[in-house]
Amino acid sequence: MNIFLIDADNLNSGAWIDEAFRVLEESEGPMPVRRAYGSAENLKSLAEVLRVWSVRPFVNLSLTKNTTDIALAVDAMEFACQTPMPRMIVIGSGDADFVPLVVRLRERGIRMVCVSERGKMGREAVSAYDRVILVGQEQALHGAQLLAAPAPALALVLPATARKTATKKSSAAKAPAKKAAVKTTAAKKLPASKAAVKKASSAAAKPAADKMKNVDVKAILKAVPALQTGQPLAINAVAKALHDDKLLGKSASSTKLFKKFPQHFEMLPSEKPNTVQYILPPEKP
Repeated sequence: MNIFLIDADNLNSGAWIDEAFRVLEESEGPMPVRRAYGSAENLKSLAEVLRVWSVRPFVNLSLTKNTTDIALAVDAMEFACQTPMPRMIVIGSGDADFVPLVVRLRERGIRMVCVSERGKMGREAVSAYDRVILVGQEQALHGAQLLAAPAPALALVLPATARKTATKKSSAAKAPAKKAAVKTTAAKKLPASKAAVKKASSAAAKPAADKMKNVDVKAILKAVPALQTGQPLAINAVAKALHDDKLLGKSASSTKLFKKFPQHFEMLPSEKPNTVQYILPPEKP
């Protein structure tokens, strides 16, 4: 039996709950037990989506202290003590307060899944679950799926600038030997000094370096929204996304860029990093 327990004070958008049910039914199967816990106001605002998905609402007691988390945890433990035990329990909340509950139920052999809105997922809670489903911001989810693909597959999709370079090289290779000889002769007639060549190379490299200086954490997260999950991503896939978004030049190093923000990004292993992870800011109390 699969159970979906929703903290309606945390997962409090009808669109998020609707998306969660669709993803769960497609990937995990039907959810026979569906409950939503929360204040009367929040449950009232979710009345339509709860009706559509036949979710039983459980109104929180009107107390000075919010007790939604405890009400949900009590019912989850009651389900875990039944025979047979549930196969899976889904917690509809990214609140880290549920981690002790999740660990205890997982120890009993119950598959634990979390559904959370992206901005409300507690970083320290991610590793406690067997699976985390982030809802909302479909574009960001698409980015996460893209970066989760194997690096070789991503390498097959060349940026437009790379395709143009490859085409030019191919055309140059097919040019007659006679034209190549003419170009060589012309080059001999117009020699360039070493100083001029060095100056031209420095001028070409300067814009890329200046552009890299202007890149900040906000721009990186905008180009690679999947980093906002706080989970490690393949650094070569992240670098490709940064190149595609023109945040890195052709020869610029993504590792040098991330080293500029040690408080925001962590690369592992330290010697030859192959993953990069965004350090989520601490949750506000």
